[in-house]
Amino acid sequence: MPPVLVTGAAGFIGRAVAERLLERGDTVIGVDNFNTYYDPTLKEARAATLARPGFTMVRGDIADGDAMRALVRDRRIRRIVHLAAQAGVRYSLENPFAYERSNLAGHLAILEAARHGRCDHLVYASSSSVYGDRPAGGAGFREDEPCVEPISLYAATKRAGELMSASYAHLYGLPQTGLRFFTVYGPWGRPDMAVLGFARKITAGEPIEVYGNGQMARDFTYIDDIVDGVIGVFVRAPAPTENRILNIGNSRPETLGDMIAQLESALGVTATKHMREMQPGDVTATYADVSKLAALTGYTPKVRLREGLERFAAWYRGFYG
Repeated sequence: MPPVLVTGAAGFIGRAVAERLLERGDTVIGVDNFNTYYDPTLKEARAATLARPGFTMVRGDIADGDAMRALVRDRRIRRIVHLAAQAGVRYSLENPFAYERSNLAGHLAILEAARHGRCDHLVYASSSSVYGDRPAGGAGFREDEPCVEPISLYAATKRAGELMSASYAHLYGLPQTGLRFFTVYGPWGRPDMAVLGFARKITAGEPIEVYGNGQMARDFTYIDDIVDGVIGVFVRAPAPTENRILNIGNSRPETLGDMIAQLESALGVTATKHMREMQPGDVTATYADVSKLAALTGYTPKVRLREGLERFAAWYRGFYG
């Protein structure tokens, strides 16, 4: 069986997906550039957990089109899980060209590599941010809703990636699945995301800044549930000319204030909170309608927020001491 390519394999979701593929018996080639957007030692530690027979890490830039095309061709890769991207809404306000390279040029380079490699299925990461700023009413965000008003450059690049993929599916018969991730958290998470960022400050006795006065709602989704969904679609390729878009989330939004209270309980520490207004680029709420993913794969999120935060806290104590 040809190996599976996982881009962003030293990242939060990429590491978890690569590990699950290895557990399934797949041979996995990971690609990551180990950049300094956040502490590279965390990325190195994630990569170390994958060091075993059947896994190879390639240190490289996905925006290097020639290198990606050669890798797919030379290793006869037919299936790709493309998770590498420049993440973060706030970072995009000051470093916009990082998003141009990774999320636009990088996505295009993977599309070209997959096209010339005649890949059977390309699964790629999109984001709930493409829905723009809208309230979470009585129903979750649906994939068929128009996504034409992104309020951050990050969101705009992720929506652009979906449209680029649609053109490649139509032109070249490249079957693809784009997954709109909703606020992933758990062990090995990113320091720029709320759960790990808050945990580090809370345990150090530093105050935390709570934006939107704690009333912003997020569809917090535990990493194991995310991986279940990724693998579920990975093994079910769509039609050759289809760019299938699916939400992947917990379908149970909770306020930032409630999440912090549960994190305090899991860590056994009370935080000092400084309430702040929403920042530019932030959205009021996210809420995934996952009915399409459930119909296709049987996807059902299993980990409630309290349990997930307790698992995260146990990892955090073991990793950071």
